[in-house]
Amino acid sequence: MSEVYSPLRSIVSDDVIVLIAVLPHPRDLEIARVLGWYRIPLRSAPKVLSVDYLAFYQTAAFGEEERWGIHYLAAVRGHELTTRAELLRQEADHPRAHEEYYKLQLGELQRISPPIRAGRWRRLTFLYTTGERLNRAATLQDLVVRDEERLVLWRGLRERALHQQTYTAQELPEQLDGLDILLLAMLGDRNSLREAKKVYQLDSGLDGVFARRRL
Repeated sequence: MSEVYSPLRSIVSDDVIVLIAVLPHPRDLEIARVLGWYRIPLRSAPKVLSVDYLAFYQTAAFGEEERWGIHYLAAVRGHELTTRAELLRQEADHPRAHEEYYKLQLGELQRISPPIRAGRWRRLTFLYTTGERLNRAATLQDLVVRDEERLVLWRGLRERALHQQTYTAQELPEQLDGLDILLLAMLGDRNSLREAKKVYQLDSGLDGVFARRRL
């Protein structure tokens, strides 16, 4: 990690696995804070959810002070498959009420200080990273794992998924060149992200896994 220097903070162990996820609205932050969960639609969920922490990227909806940055993280206590209607019972008439969602159970929110700023980036959906990167990151770009580090991160995720019997070994190749382009993009491979945009034409939430801001 020669391009990242001394830690800006010491909030998690260097060897933990962190999933960066988006908080679209302030209400989603309150759900995480008060109710202790975060939801992800099954159809757009990352392939492996067995991570130690979620760190939350806040959008423009959070206003001048907290938009476009990562201000909070929480330990992941587990996850289960449910429906949107079960999670948000007051929205039973929502068009996606009966769609399946993952519910990630969270520990107490921890504030990240100083926060991790967007820098050159504005839109992000999911990104896997490490505790070491999180502790040292000043901007989102600092969270992206590189080269051999990416393979180590993937093998850690793969081992967890196999241990929980979420997938078979045949479904999760050991080497990076066997992975689909969306998973590679979530591991920080920008070439794969560009290819994913071409193939899927920015459909189904692909736009923003790791995208440059619009000028």
